[in-house]
Amino acid sequence: MSTSAQARSLGPHVVGNRIVVRRMLAGETGPSGGPAMTDLLGVCVAWGEGVCVVAPDAGGPDVVIPLSDIVSGKPVPPRPSPRHRVSPRDAQVRGFALFPDLEVVEVPGPSGWLLRSSATASARRANSVLAFPGEGDFGRAEVAAVQAHYAASGRPAVAAVLGESEERSFFQGLGWVPESHDADTLFQLASVAAVRRALRSVDHEPVALTVEGGTATASLRGVAQGVAAYADDWVGFRGIEVAAEHRRRGLGRTIMAALVAWGAEQGATTAYLQVLGDNDPALAMYASMGFSTHHAYAYLTPS
Repeated sequence: MSTSAQARSLGPHVVGNRIVVRRMLAGETGPSGGPAMTDLLGVCVAWGEGVCVVAPDAGGPDVVIPLSDIVSGKPVPPRPSPRHRVSPRDAQVRGFALFPDLEVVEVPGPSGWLLRSSATASARRANSVLAFPGEGDFGRAEVAAVQAHYAASGRPAVAAVLGESEERSFFQGLGWVPESHDADTLFQLASVAAVRRALRSVDHEPVALTVEGGTATASLRGVAQGVAAYADDWVGFRGIEVAAEHRRRGLGRTIMAALVAWGAEQGATTAYLQVLGDNDPALAMYASMGFSTHHAYAYLTPS
């Protein structure tokens, strides 16, 4: 590896960072007859005394690479956390826990789309088809089945589609339009531990907590409220609301502190919520707790 290239990309400054390194394998011959080479992806844990030491992403012992064997390399973005490697569809399915009476059936055919209905909840994510990418194909027959299903129950047909997806383009090609003027919804994730650390300084006013099964409802003096649901080590939040005249006093954080503490007691390690992409105050609050966007999605309906 040339000195100039090494200075630009690798060196002592990458210790602690994730890197990819192309290196020669001493004593081995490649397919073309030249030296054999291989790539290694992991975190650089040491650089000096003529070697680079990498902790591989794939696991196993650290790899010691002589600097003279390095052909090229560069820093790469940090490895996504396990929770962010969950597919958008699977993350959405986790969110079903927020609606205890939710009825879910698959759309006939190979699409894997899920028809959602709730007798008590008015939220769109409880009364729409989850038309997220799965493993099967889809077409006009699946869309017709969606419309027939909701027509039979006297509800409008609404489809939740991933922000950028073939499904969204397909529905729009059939004349479906945004169900409202709302911005796309953001599905956000955080570690429960990070959220609790961010909320340690919250004044813990007495929050009334009502628990029924895997769902907890929090209320603070009748001016702030929220709901949490726990399932399979994930805790989700919805309906975090503060009366207009009591906002900007930290009451939303107080509600979140009580609910996330309850989730942690149940054994949750991952927290999730959904918020409109143009709700700047809420986005700022959740970002301060460690939440980041996993995916964005929209609601479409026949024009």
